[in-house]
Formats: sequence, structure tokens, C-alpha cells
Amino acid sequence: MPVTATRPDYDPVSLAPLSFWRQTPQEREASFRELRARRPISWHPPAEGSMLPQTEGGGFWAVTRHADIVSISKNTDTFVSGRGVILEAVPQELLDSAQSFLAMDAPRHTQLRRLVSSAFTPRRVKVIEEQIRGQANRLVGELIEAGDCDLVDQLARRLPMWTIFEMVGLSPESRDAATHAADGMVSWADDDVRGDLEPAQLLFQSLMTLHGISKELAASRRASPQDDLMTSLVQAEVDGQRLTDEEIGAFFVLLSVAGNDTTRNTISHTAMAFTEFPGERARLLTDFPGRIGTAVEEFIRWATPVMTFRRTAARDIELHGQDIREGDWVVMFYSSGNRDESVFSDPDRFDVLRTPNNHVGFGGGGPHFCLGNMLARTQLRAVWDELLHRVPNLEVGEPTYLVGNFMSAVKKLPCTLNR
Repeated sequence: MPVTATRPDYDPVSLAPLSFWRQTPQEREASFRELRARRPISWHPPAEGSMLPQTEGGGFWAVTRHADIVSISKNTDTFVSGRGVILEAVPQELLDSAQSFLAMDAPRHTQLRRLVSSAFTPRRVKVIEEQIRGQANRLVGELIEAGDCDLVDQLARRLPMWTIFEMVGLSPESRDAATHAADGMVSWADDDVRGDLEPAQLLFQSLMTLHGISKELAASRRASPQDDLMTSLVQAEVDGQRLTDEEIGAFFVLLSVAGNDTTRNTISHTAMAFTEFPGERARLLTDFPGRIGTAVEEFIRWATPVMTFRRTAARDIELHGQDIREGDWVVMFYSSGNRDESVFSDPDRFDVLRTPNNHVGFGGGGPHFCLGNMLARTQLRAVWDELLHRVPNLEVGEPTYLVGNFMSAVKKLPCTLNR
């Protein structure tokens, strides 16, 4: 039967204002802990920073427990992605151009994901892995030459973007513009980054830059194929279907943003964790080859670089006694799920040998599970192999965080090498 109950009051622990997201991850965890324990499904006002007005009395449901996040992630018939996946209200045309198959439902999601996946042949994956190892070696060498510096600028932001641009075949002269645009896609709620621009202006400019770069590169590869991922994308074909320029552009935006920020911020958060828990460094180095696979999962859980993802209810449903209506926004808080005491023993401790480690750092499972998860894992294994063996006394200082509810992003992170 349709839900007819009135809305509950907005929760006293509000996750909507930007002031909440200006807190550190540790400070925010206190609020998540209360919600997990007392109100695992809670109703909140519209998120601050939305570009479009929302209906009076509107808002979103916050999902904070690990089990509920997994359940919603897999129930794609009831909780759909095609109406957007971020917490703010943004013009649909921007979403269509930026989120690729993240914001699609079956059957189109399935078709497009198969097309993109077909470009990642075993040979292509092997080439990418070799590139990553070489990049990590070179960048850590440059870090050692630079000495004490900002770890984000010198290493964390450079490795993933270098990987992506080399992987797709982007020319060196286009890389600075693409990097700046990728940063703008997740920084439009941060006053320091946005400057004099309105949020929509920064987002639109960043989006157009990335689409322009992608369109030019795709045209070049159709005319003159090369041994790179963009060539594979323009040539990919499944059941007689090929990717359009618009679909390739949207995927390039997704790759530039998600492929950059997830690894970049996991590197930064992991460096902070090793500084806070120095004994974990020694535990990992005792048997690096045998332990790094387990450790990488803890890096991802600890960092939880993507903090939130939204679904939209496709039908009326009840969760934990709350009546969710068709069309309601249901937001999964991965940061909370990865600290859920019912799943993780001593969740506020960084433990490189934690097992099992059923984190939701790549999503809670189902058809939207992160396509680039193996790429991120490869980068993290490679960079920490280099760092722990060549800069074993690396320590970091106080971070400067990006303000926003999507990425747990570190803007600046001073480091000392203590060689």
C-alpha cells in the first residue's frame, strides 16, 4: 500500500549543513556513531550547497549502518541510480555529462558498463600495471629529491592523474588543464577552491574542459589508432554497439574524477594513519609481499575516499520503522558503514592485518561496484612498496581538508622524510 504517513521531524544530528562537513573525519564519526546506535535511518533537510531549489519539507534519508548500505546497494530495483547519485540537487544535464553509468539503471547501465569493460583487455591491464610500477618508482624518487614538502602536490595527486593520462594517451600539454578541471568537479562547494565563481560556473567550466579534451582525443584516435585506452574505447564493440562521443566524454570525466580522487586521497589518509599508528608500518614491513594485499583493504576502509552515494526510492518501502516514499532520496554514508562496530572490531584503530575486512570503500556490492577497484589497488600496492622501503621514516603533519560531502579529500599535507 502507498505510504501516507507524515514526515518525521528532521534529525537533531544534522548531516545537511556544510558546517558538518567542515569537521574532521574523526569529529564527524561521533555523529555517525549516535545515528548507527539509535536512528540508523534518519530524515534530514536538503543538503546545503545544492544548485537547484528543493521542495519545501523535502530532504533525504541517511543510511548509516553497514548492513543497510549493502542491502540498498544490491537492491537496484527498489533503490535506483538513474535519478542522480550525489547529495545535492544539480541540473540533470550536468549529471548526464559527468556521471556516466554511475547514474544509470539497467538495461542501459549494463550495456554501457559492458562496453567500457571490454576495453580493459588482459593485455591492456598488464600494460597499465607496468606503467603504475614505473610511475610509483619515479615519483617517490622525485619526492626524495624534493625533501620535506607537501605530500599531496608532490606525490598523492600526481600518481593517479599520471596513471589515467598515460593510460588514455593524453598528451603532456593537455594534462595540466585536465587535472585542474578534474579538481573543479569535486571542489565546487569549497570556498577556497571556488574563489569568485559560483558553484554552477566552476562545475560547468570543469565539465566542458574535460569533455572538450575527450572529444578531441577520441577524434584523433579514430583517425590514427594508438596503443592506449582511448583507442580501445573508440573501437570497443559489444553486440554491434559502440560508444558515442558523449558516452566516451562522460566516462572520461568519471575516470578523471573517480580514478583520481579515490587513490589520491587514500594515499594521503594512509600516510596520516602510519604517522598516527607507527607500529603498523613495522607489522607490514615484516612480510610486505605476504601482507600488502590485506593492508590495502585497510587503507581503503580507513580512508573511505568516497563518503556518500545517493539512491532514489522507486517504490514505497519501510526501513527500520521509517516510511520511505517513492521518489525519496536515500543516501548511503560509507564513512559510517566503514566504522560500524557490529562489523569491524575496534573500528577506530588502523590495523594493516585486519581480517575479515568487508569494507564498503568501493561501494556495497551489486552492479554498481567500482569498476576501477583493481586499478586503485594496484596503485596503492605500488606506491606503498616504494614509500615504505625507500622512505621508511616518512611522517606527515596537520592536513587541510576539502569542504564537501562527497569526497574525503585532503588539499594539503605537509610531510618530513626524516632520512
